[in-house]
Amino acid sequence: PRQGMQNQKQNAGNKQRQEEILCLFQFEGKTSFGMSVFNLSNAIMGSGILGLSYAMSNTGIVLFLILLTCIAALSCYSVHLLLRSAGVVGIRAYEQLGMRAFGHPGKIVAAIIITLHNIGAMSSYLFIVKSELPLVIQAFLGQTSSSDDWFMNGNYLIIIVTVGIILPLALMKHLGYLGYTSGFSLSCMVFFLSVIYKKFKIACPLEVFGNYSVTTDVSEDSCAVKYLTINQETAYTIPILAFAFVCHPEVLPIYTELSNPTKRRMQNIGNVSILGMFIMYFLTATFGYLTFYGNTEAELLHTYSKVDPLDTLILCVRLAVLVAVTLTVPVVLFPIRRALLQLLFPGKSFHWLRHIAIALCLLFVVNLLVILVPNIRDIFGITGATTAPSLIFILPGLFYIRIVPTDQEPMNSRPKIQAACFTALGFIFMSMSLTFIGIDWMTGEKRNLGGH
Repeated sequence: PRQGMQNQKQNAGNKQRQEEILCLFQFEGKTSFGMSVFNLSNAIMGSGILGLSYAMSNTGIVLFLILLTCIAALSCYSVHLLLRSAGVVGIRAYEQLGMRAFGHPGKIVAAIIITLHNIGAMSSYLFIVKSELPLVIQAFLGQTSSSDDWFMNGNYLIIIVTVGIILPLALMKHLGYLGYTSGFSLSCMVFFLSVIYKKFKIACPLEVFGNYSVTTDVSEDSCAVKYLTINQETAYTIPILAFAFVCHPEVLPIYTELSNPTKRRMQNIGNVSILGMFIMYFLTATFGYLTFYGNTEAELLHTYSKVDPLDTLILCVRLAVLVAVTLTVPVVLFPIRRALLQLLFPGKSFHWLRHIAIALCLLFVVNLLVILVPNIRDIFGITGATTAPSLIFILPGLFYIRIVPTDQEPMNSRPKIQAACFTALGFIFMSMSLTFIGIDWMTGEKRNLGGH
């Protein structure tokens, strides 16, 4: 009888798996390879690019390159684990992998981590709009100092941008349509590489514009290249880099909408996107650092303002960054809405009212957060040290260990041991980051973090 019950359970499990795979094949993806690369690259890239030069100034070029290469390679491996787990059970939603691996608690934990991380990311994008858009308007008006006019108030501007641009894009039914805006915002962000040109136009030591005060004593090494250095701020480099590469909740939805979806095709999309961002991140960080050396600030564009707030090229870069982060918000909103729908309305079919209501609520909360919280960097420090390692290291590793059957890969097999080490690395990274941030808070020193 016991054998019969085991066979019944196995048959039921096989039937459920077949139904899931059948449902999967009934959905025909329409997004091309190139458009999927655009979508994923856009999901990877964000406000973190503004903090990379600062990270390099606190590690040196060689150590930064080593850390950047490690994080990029580990992100590719993480995508492999997710695709392998999704392929075994025929599921292409991050939260459903949590459900299959750990039951309902796993689904809830995955949904909460995705929601917290993406709300943090959306907030960082709108913070850039809040801080940079008034500077752009100021430059267009030819003013060298800010005024009290309403159109120079960042709080009013983020509400206008949210209602006029972000909300209409967030109400689209499918993520694939956003590929066109992704491509546009990605091409806009490439303008950031103009920092390469500015490297050869700005002399070191800096000739400071206007009212900015700097120390008159210029040390000999303030304009010297550092290849390897470690200081107190070095501890924040790995969280900045990890946050800059998080794209994992978006991998499975993009896989679902991919035309001719295969694991190898989606892995190639992941590899191409991460490689492209790796090159862009390294170029931007290097030339930004080689422009300002020890004077590099956590927000690179702000450092250029000290030299000339009316610089035309930097004005174009500010506009490019603003367009890019504004168009990224709807792409990031999709997985949050999907996670909330999975939690609150499991098994329900698509309904426009739910679709619109969740988008409105999320944008209202994020706008409120950005308006009311004067400095959200400490919060980003915590979310960056908890959600980033969870999404890149911990959850993909645990999903792989739990979902891939032991008859295919025993627990002592090499792939399972690698996945376990990968998960352990995530826990080590999380505990180290939280420890350093805790020490930083206790000593009362405020450091500037670059977010994703």
